[in-house]
Formats: sequence, C-alpha cells, structure tokens
Amino acid sequence: MEEVDGNTVIARALKQQGVDFVFGIVGYPVIELSMAMQMADIHYIGMRNEQAACYAAQAMGYLTGKPAACLVVSGPGLLHTFGGLANAQINCWPVLVIGGSAPQDHEGIGGFQECNQVELARPYCKYAARPPTIPLIPMHVEKAVRLTKNGRPGAAYLDFPANILSGRVEESSVSPYYGPTPPPLIYPNPSDIQTAVDLITQASRPLVIVGKGAAYARAEATVRDLIDSTNLPFLATPMGKGVVPDASPKCVQPARSTALQKADVVLLLGARLNWILHFGRPPRYSPDAKVIQIDLSAEELNTSVKSAVAIQSDLRVAVEQIVAGLKKRNFTYSSQNEWWQVLERKCQDNRRTVQAMAADESVPLNYYTVFHNLYQHLPDNCIIVSEGANTMDIGRTMLFNNQPRNRLDAGTFGTMGVGPGFAIAAALYCRHHEPTKRVICVEGDSAFGFSGMEIETMVRYKLPIIIVVVNNSGIYTGMEPEAFKNLRDSTELEDIAKITPPSCLSSATRYDNMMNLFGKPGFFVNTIPELKLAIKSALKIEDSPTIINVIISTTADRKPQQFHWLSESKL
Repeated sequence: MEEVDGNTVIARALKQQGVDFVFGIVGYPVIELSMAMQMADIHYIGMRNEQAACYAAQAMGYLTGKPAACLVVSGPGLLHTFGGLANAQINCWPVLVIGGSAPQDHEGIGGFQECNQVELARPYCKYAARPPTIPLIPMHVEKAVRLTKNGRPGAAYLDFPANILSGRVEESSVSPYYGPTPPPLIYPNPSDIQTAVDLITQASRPLVIVGKGAAYARAEATVRDLIDSTNLPFLATPMGKGVVPDASPKCVQPARSTALQKADVVLLLGARLNWILHFGRPPRYSPDAKVIQIDLSAEELNTSVKSAVAIQSDLRVAVEQIVAGLKKRNFTYSSQNEWWQVLERKCQDNRRTVQAMAADESVPLNYYTVFHNLYQHLPDNCIIVSEGANTMDIGRTMLFNNQPRNRLDAGTFGTMGVGPGFAIAAALYCRHHEPTKRVICVEGDSAFGFSGMEIETMVRYKLPIIIVVVNNSGIYTGMEPEAFKNLRDSTELEDIAKITPPSCLSSATRYDNMMNLFGKPGFFVNTIPELKLAIKSALKIEDSPTIINVIISTTADRKPQQFHWLSESKL
C-alpha cells in the first residue's frame, strides 16, 4: 500500500479547504511542512518575525473572506504569534496558525522547545487542538478552517508534534479531504426589520454608522443603496471607510462629534459599541438615542447599551430588507431638514480648520500638510495601510477611501507593528486579484520600528509597496534635533537612560537609507516639493518596495478635539 507522511496530509488538507497563502518562519520541525505546502500549490511567504507573519495571514483573511495560514516553529515561535492571534480574534478576522511542537516521546522530560502549546493558544482563538493521529488531520483542518469563518470570524490553532509531521501511514487510512463549506446565511426576524423601518422613518436626527463588519460582509452595494435612496447621513468606523465612499456628500465624518452627540436614531451596521464608538453612552451620545443594531454575532447584541432593536443577521440580507421597507414607504430624508443643516455647517467649519492646517507648508511640516499632499498625488483607490498614534488617527480623516476593504490599520485592539505585515498581504492580494492597484503603507516612526525589517520580505517577493514614514522622532512627540544632540552630549553615559524622555526616539532617523541595504532607492523628505517628487518617483517602481521618510515637526499634533479620543471610565 502507498504511504504518505503527516506533512503531505496537512498540505493537501489545507489546499482542499481553499487555503492559498501561508506566511511563516521555518525551522525545526516544520521545514519539510513548508516544502509540502509549496508542492500542494500553496504560496508560502517567508517572513522575518512570527507576529508579522500572523498579521499578514489575518489581513489576507480579511481581504479574501477565507483564512490564510501562519506556520511557525515550536515554543518561542508560537508564543511570538500570540499578539497576532489576539489581534485577529478581537478584530474578527479569519486566520489559522499551525505550530510545530516537540516530539510526543520527548514531552515531560525537557524536550527541545517543549511547551504546552494548545492550552497556551486557547485563550487567543476560537479553536485549538492537536490531531492525535495522521489519519485524523483532514478532519481537524476542516473544523479549524470552518470555525475561523462561521459565526463571528476569528482565529484557530492546530498543533503538530514532530513525530506526527514525519510519521507515515497508509494513504487509504487517511480520512476524506473535504472541500470548504460556506458560512451559513442568517436571516433576520421580520418583526425586527419592521421595527427598524418604523424607527428610521420617525427619526428627527437619524445617523447611519458603517462598520468593518459591513466591509467584511461584502455589503457595499446594499449599504450604498440604503444611503443613496434615503439621503441619510452616515459615518464610517476606520475600516468601514469606503463601503460608502468617503467622498460621498452624505458622509458627515467632519461633523463626527456633533453627529454622535445629537442623533436620536442610530443605525449601526456591523460595528461594535466599544471604545472606538465611545461605548454608545453619554456624553458622546444623547441619553435618549435609540440604537438599531445589526450584527452577525448574537453575543454582540445589546452590549454596552440596550438597543431599541437588536437584529442578528447577515448584514446584506438585513439591509436589503430595510431598504425594501423604506422604499415601500417612499421614504427619503430631506436635505432641507434642520438636522442636515446642522451637520453641513459643522462639516464646513471643520473642513476650513483642516484646510488651513493643510495649507501650511512651513518647515518642519505638520501632519495635515503631509497627508493632504500625499493623498493628492496618489492613484485612485489605493489600499492604504496605516498605523501609529497621530499618524493613523489624522490619516483617517485626510486619506480618503472610496472602495471597501481599502484601509487596514491598528483596528479594534490598537495593535502596533501590524503595518508591514498587513501591507505584504495587501500587495499579494493585489498581485492575484487587482494587479493595477497600489499599496501605500503610512507609518509613524515609532510604529515602523516594530516590524521594519519586513522590508526585506517585500524586496524578496518583489512587492511594490510604498512605505511613508511620518517621522516626528518620537512616540507622540520627539525632541528637536539640536536639543536632542545637546542632551546626549551633556549627559554622562551612566545617566543617559535616566535623562532621555521616554517618548523620545533618535532625531530624524534616516529610515530611507534602509533601502541601500538592497540596492534600492529611498527618499528623504523635508519639504512639500520633495514629497511630491518622491511620490512621483516611488510610483514608477513596480518590482520592489521603497521608503519615503518624511520629517515633520517633533511637536506636530492633531487639531483640537471636543472630547478626548478615549472616553474615560467614570467608575
């Protein structure tokens, strides 16, 4: 009888489940497994850090709607993925982590990198298991992949001891390789849809909030129909941007605080009332606001506040039915209503403030000037990856998205270090699905430091990612170059760690010179003309990444906010 080893069974099972990409770092005991994956016609992307590999895999899961895999070695290799596992689980993105582990006959006696991996992974994922035999591997792979997609998407972990990977069995003994099954389609309660339609038509100050769940659900056509046919004002959460174009005249993002504070009916489409939306509570919302909540996950309904109507449903189905109900009543929210007038005035006021800041080209530059000019010179509908503190937050308001799933950022968990991994996944996605689209990775200098060596991965796989480092020489704020030099020159070596401000990084670090390591060009920018030239030059590079290092004021900040960005607990 013909025999097959565990590595081959895993690779075949993954391919049967529709897993097309694996990101990872190889070593004992998974080197042969990575090769078996390539032999099974799976793309293997070798990364430089396990966290970044997991970030890339989950971003690919979000962009495609099916999980990619992350392959890591035993012990520390798996432990390094936990930041990524937790991020995927909290972001609700599908990903499958596959870890090698110590041989079973070495367990309990101090085996190499011996670690209780399944139990350690369990808090960070929906499903964690170790297939006990080679013949049962396809069953566990199918279950893990299915659970990453069904219900609230998330993470799964499968553990493979070295002896299972290298062991051999008769091929006829292996359980069947099932193909992937689509997630079940959940329909809403008709009476809930009717209640939602009643609330919308009776609202004086309605507001639609479009969340990341709407983007993941591929609900853009339906949500756009809702907004276009009703003339309702809308906001988007950071990764809900583009489901309805940011450029839509019905987008009231510049009046966000006013819209949230004064709305009397809020239609929540695939967004959670967590810290990003200030928990749905006063003072950010009216105490009398009625929330219509649509979410795939029943556990998410009525969290933080009691919804006026909570609808568990596939988002597209629920919105289609709401649109049908509103059209049946010939409902359109008039632009002449006082609510629209309030929102438009606030939008205009805030735009004037931002435009004034964006027009200031004095050196050192500020965030608004950099983002305004960056956006003006980018091709339409780039995928924009962004992370950092002010870099990410201000970028949300200045770098528009007019297509869904075209923004990837730190997300619900606020995780730093995700940018390069996300960008690698996005560039690979574009290569296979939208080859004319470009990926722009906008990084704060602090955020870039977490995963900056993934630039080598980008070079190796010829990914034309443009990395823009918005460099203020610090975390939140840095020090002026002269002040930084004087501090270092005047401080004794034994005292330097006591004196250097905790948020301070090296002054005006030349991240662009990293491209010299690979014989590729980078760009150092101090002025707007230099920025425009750098963007133009970078867009001509189609077979490798590049870095545009933009030096801004060390004290550059966002415009004054009506509220602190994070609603503080009153407990």
